[in-house]
Amino acid sequence: MEHTRIKELLNATEFGHEVIVKGWVKTFRNNQFIAINDGSSIHNIQAVVDFENTPDALLKRITTGAALRVKGNLIESQGKGQKVEIKVNELTILGDSDAEKYPLQPKKHSLEFLREIAHLRFRTTTFNAVFKVRNALAFAVHKFFNDKDFVYMHTPIITGSDAEGAGEMFRVTSLDLNNIPRTENGDIDFKEDFFGKSTNLTVSGQLEGELAAMALGNIYTFGPTFRAENSNTTRHLAEFWMIEPEMAFYELEDNMDLAEDLLKYVIKYALDTCPEEIEFLKTRLLEEEKNKPAAERAELNLIDKLTFVLNNDFERVTYTEAIDILKRSKPNQKKQFKYLIDEWGADLQSEHERYLVEKHYKKPVILIDYPAEIKSFYMKQNDVDANGHKTVRAMDILFPGIGEMVGGSQREENLDKLLSRMAEVNIPAEEMEWFLDTRRYGSAPHSGFGLGFERLVLFVTGMTNIRDVIPFPRTPNNAEF
Repeated sequence: MEHTRIKELLNATEFGHEVIVKGWVKTFRNNQFIAINDGSSIHNIQAVVDFENTPDALLKRITTGAALRVKGNLIESQGKGQKVEIKVNELTILGDSDAEKYPLQPKKHSLEFLREIAHLRFRTTTFNAVFKVRNALAFAVHKFFNDKDFVYMHTPIITGSDAEGAGEMFRVTSLDLNNIPRTENGDIDFKEDFFGKSTNLTVSGQLEGELAAMALGNIYTFGPTFRAENSNTTRHLAEFWMIEPEMAFYELEDNMDLAEDLLKYVIKYALDTCPEEIEFLKTRLLEEEKNKPAAERAELNLIDKLTFVLNNDFERVTYTEAIDILKRSKPNQKKQFKYLIDEWGADLQSEHERYLVEKHYKKPVILIDYPAEIKSFYMKQNDVDANGHKTVRAMDILFPGIGEMVGGSQREENLDKLLSRMAEVNIPAEEMEWFLDTRRYGSAPHSGFGLGFERLVLFVTGMTNIRDVIPFPRTPNNAEF
């Protein structure tokens, strides 16, 4: 490779030697100063061209977005704003960019506008920083589990089961939609389909992960999952990535400990390896906050918020305790909650989760022992309490600004209890025989959780819309690229 990456040159301590850089023009000032970026850093390198001895035709082609090859001497900068610069000896245009048509002019663009040109937004400093942090977090997830001797398991993307029992799934089919085969009673005849049965895009790799954990001990999955949920919000995507570990012989306490350790590990890794990107995102967020009323501004800046999470134990609270706190809270008593908390058994909404985290405890919270009625069939059932409440050994980790970050549980290992619960929620046992075999042959206590990766990236970058932390967002009426 004949050229040197700009990130390396920006940290140079030796000067005077000739270098070659290749990158894209960010700005071109006074027919002399070119700011070049090659994606390796959020910072540009300045190349100074001798405009008096450079053909006008070439100078006119140095436009925002154009790709260049620059050869010159690396020198200590004489001007403000940069430590080093390149005194250009030779300049070649690798790819022109029409300055009149190029959407990314050297000015501040709104995130809404950048979503409309998502194929170009990688070229902005903000998205350079966001996706560098996303990359670091993904690597940290694998490193965390690898160092703990977990096995990385690839679970299927096309599945015949609905792990959540939610029914909001994308159908996978090769049937001719203009000539759909039907059974005698008029139903779609899936025996004629590619897999010979109804199949969907997965909502979770958990059930398959449990199969592997019952043999390999500790496993994790990290892959795309899909929800056909018509939610046009800043927190929902139709396609998103999930981290889902499953551990044999783990009970609820072990599960909570692992999830808290994972979150703290990956956040620290991002802070340690992306200091410039997170510093930039902190500054960006502070600028954004200036436009908000004082009462709506965050108490901590981005770096302080991340450090605060690292330095504090997560508060562990039962659902019953949380309901009591919410019932007595001012927003509930003054009817400011959209969904008022009247009685035990209510399904907590984002407003309730955020109140607990941001107003009451003021730190991440792990909620446990939820009502069985509002949780999935596979969660371990607790003994009925003194009030007659049926609860399960579930845990949700709630984060400020996000709400639910992690959802998990100890799994029900008792075959009879599992079958009984499946019957209650109308899940046919005959379709789940493969899953039930884990309870028939050597059943053991085990636990696991799911961590929505985009919500993690949202928290660490300080971005406020989940569509801005995934390269190509999939949302209702939007499947560009």
